Amino acid sequence: MAIQWTGPSPDVLIPLDRSSGEALRTQLERGLRDAIRSGRLRADERLPSTRELARGLGISRGMVVDCFDQLLAEGYLVARGGSATRVSPSAQRPRREAPTPAMAPISFPASQPMPRLIADFLPAVPDLASFPRTDWARATAEICRDAPTAAFDYGDSRGSQRLREVLASYLSRVRGAAADSEHVVVCTGFAQGLNLALVCLAALGVDRVAFEDPGYDETGQIAAGLAGVELVPVPVDEEGVRVDVLSAARVRAVVVSPAHQWPTGVVLSPQRRQALANWAVHTGGWIIEDDYDAEFRYDRDPVGMVQGLIPERVINIGTVSKSLAPTLRLGWLLCPPGLVEEIAELKIRADRGSPGLQQLVLARLIESGRFDRHLRRMRKVYAGKRDALVAALDEHAPDVRLSGLAAGFHAVAQLARGAREAAVVEAARAHGVGIYGMSANRSTRSPDPPQLVLGFGNLSERAIIDGVTRLAPLLQADLKVGFRPGTGERSPADV
Repeated sequence: MAIQWTGPSPDVLIPLDRSSGEALRTQLERGLRDAIRSGRLRADERLPSTRELARGLGISRGMVVDCFDQLLAEGYLVARGGSATRVSPSAQRPRREAPTPAMAPISFPASQPMPRLIADFLPAVPDLASFPRTDWARATAEICRDAPTAAFDYGDSRGSQRLREVLASYLSRVRGAAADSEHVVVCTGFAQGLNLALVCLAALGVDRVAFEDPGYDETGQIAAGLAGVELVPVPVDEEGVRVDVLSAARVRAVVVSPAHQWPTGVVLSPQRRQALANWAVHTGGWIIEDDYDAEFRYDRDPVGMVQGLIPERVINIGTVSKSLAPTLRLGWLLCPPGLVEEIAELKIRADRGSPGLQQLVLARLIESGRFDRHLRRMRKVYAGKRDALVAALDEHAPDVRLSGLAAGFHAVAQLARGAREAAVVEAARAHGVGIYGMSANRSTRSPDPPQLVLGFGNLSERAIIDGVTRLAPLLQADLKVGFRPGTGERSPADV
């Protein structure tokens, strides 16, 4: 479909060679024909006015009028009274696909089309419909009105000074961080933050880095590959990452998500937090802390950053991908004093800095209190969705135990022993429900024990209930379970 431009006449590129000796009108006619035939000018697309096109090409308006008349007569253009001249819908030649003789045609049985998903429990996606559009637009208008002219220059590659100050204050106030604006480097999200952190550590001689297992899938592998370090999986249990394994693994850095482990949802216990800090001090190791959705908690007390315990050994990475929306591509690294200059230099080499206008808008959103207000509202929204998931499973599949529910917007469902995780996922999709196995997050890709990672952030409560209802025949077993508020876990009920 052609873009329906509004406002002043749109531009169009028609090269003219004044040194060729060929008439300019002939070149203009041929250039417009070729643009229409090739699809560069699409059917029903508006052309510039004769006056604007003549001005842009440096030729007389009469020449352009004569050219348009000729192409109108040939059927390339159409003109309606009171409307702009447009490309005729019948003027373009149909595009021919390039032949692919080496490939056999792929056919799909028309009698068994895959059903449309009525519910997609895709994890790690927030409620996109709840993005605070009005607040963001208001903050954008304020910045465009109030920001000094210098704010629209390239700026500091480490990020807007204003945003770094606001983030340092926010992280200290809300997350218990030992934060200073001079130690903050703004990045384009977790992936870039992890890349910068690992490349920096690799330059210091770190060649083996521990990752939680289960944990990140291709994100960690790609980052480790780019940095040239070996990825070493370290197991996670009900208290979080196994710190005792780190020394035996001979690693000098570890990537952890202590506030709400991805994807199991467990919280790093106080004993493990202290043990992790001690490991870093005694071995000279580094901790990369992913603080991805710590704002959303329900049945537990707030959990501060590990960075607050040992700021000189922790690189903390945060983003607004979960709190606002992934499309903003905004994150930050809270760096140890000894690494901030190296990470800032790597950021300069990578892209010279993240989008500055959005940084200023985010700073305004936070300092005005609108960001905190949004988070308070979203805690209630996600809590309602979590409760809908729990209630639906209690009613339709009471044998399924859920864990990781005390925070965030995903949960882990334990399937019956002996269940085939991949078969359940495939059968669910055939029934119109998207679900995702834990095996994709394990270093071995093992399907044992069979578990599902159920994201409910971007689903309505109605869709959650409908999805669970369809899943019930695939998930049922004989064990009666209930939900114990305050634990974040559904476990066998007292009967």
